[in-house]
Amino acid sequence: MTTNRHVPASAPTISEVAKAAGVGRATAARTLGGYGSVGAETRNKVEAAALRLGYQTNELARSMSTGETKTLGVVVADIGNPFFAGVVRGISDYCENRGYNIVVLSTDENVAKERSAVELLRNKRVDGLIVASAAIKAQSADHISAAVKRGTPVVLVDRAIRGLDFDTVLIDNRDAARLAVAHLISHGHRRIGFVWGPETASPPVSVSELLAAAENALWSDGERLQGYLAALFESGIEFDADLVTTTPKNREDAERGVARMLALPCRPTALFATEADATIGALNAIRRAGLGYPRDISLIGFDDNPWAGVIDPPLTMVSQPMLELGQRAAEQLINRIDGNRAEHSVDVLSTVLIERSSVTGPLNAGE
Repeated sequence: MTTNRHVPASAPTISEVAKAAGVGRATAARTLGGYGSVGAETRNKVEAAALRLGYQTNELARSMSTGETKTLGVVVADIGNPFFAGVVRGISDYCENRGYNIVVLSTDENVAKERSAVELLRNKRVDGLIVASAAIKAQSADHISAAVKRGTPVVLVDRAIRGLDFDTVLIDNRDAARLAVAHLISHGHRRIGFVWGPETASPPVSVSELLAAAENALWSDGERLQGYLAALFESGIEFDADLVTTTPKNREDAERGVARMLALPCRPTALFATEADATIGALNAIRRAGLGYPRDISLIGFDDNPWAGVIDPPLTMVSQPMLELGQRAAEQLINRIDGNRAEHSVDVLSTVLIERSSVTGPLNAGE
């Protein structure tokens, strides 16, 4: 019995490329493997021969000979979050220009998942890791410390980890929050709610209790709370624990926390929501209470998104440099891979307050 099945020709070998280019096999291997020193004229000959023959580099073999895979691992909390999507896009754009690929894993803000993700990426022999960690303190970040000790460079992005001295790329969360709240104060607001405070079993009754709770929150959350408090103190406004949500960090609980504030006998005249989901939860609570913004309550959100500018009225938002965060993190990491042995650095980027139409003065000027 006969068949007409096509049997493909075998792929060209490195020896065939070398012969076609008129060079030795070792020279062709160095050229196409991206290691060692090869003259420009020889490189051109080898690359032209490889293109003519249809030769494709064996990435596994190259990684074994050079010790590099030209791949970075990226671990973020939620790739579906537009903020992290922007950061990953920045990483990807920079890596493409430097000849690197990336593998992205999402952890849902779960340290156990993050631990598994880091181990998986190390087993895939990535050259380095960029991590937006859910770990709060060094004790819960032993997987990151272990990766560094085993020779895998790590750059933290968006969040620092208390007690760890690693390369880190952040925004100035404290100043971003301080300026946003100061903007509300400049419009006459003195009762300003903070949405996305530290999760606690019972509401803190003092600033010291609140800050102690913030020590067990993500670094970025704690910094934003510090900025909120700083703006109040700078303006002589007394802190009111009833104006800080201490619910779990999700959209539904943020809505419940804001609803509680709006039911107070002396409700807030403005809200500062420090995450996209916190902003959406606040908007839902305002609508369900039969109120409108900025007519009844002013609102500033965090993580500027396209929808914030097209809803009616458009929202005043803190805009983070997402692409630049990713680009800087990738740059730091590749510099480490390339042999940079300088002291660890913390790169802090600024935000921009995008003023739109969701802030006005309080209904009663005396509030």
